[in-house]
Amino acid sequence: MDKIVNLNKFRKRQKRASAERSAAENRVKFGRDKSEISRTRARTERAAKNLDDHRRE
Repeated sequence: MDKIVNLNKFRKRQKRASAERSAAENRVKFGRDKSEISRTRARTERAAKNLDDHRRE
């Protein structure tokens, strides 16, 4: 005999899996990996620090 399944939980699980698949596709299509993000952040922080260091008072 088959196991009894709560249809609401099944639908929620299916919806979550679908959302995760589409999120993964969007990350590949539009996203940047962690190293690119950290490199960009470091570059902007370095530029801001350089600008502040050269500011006249």
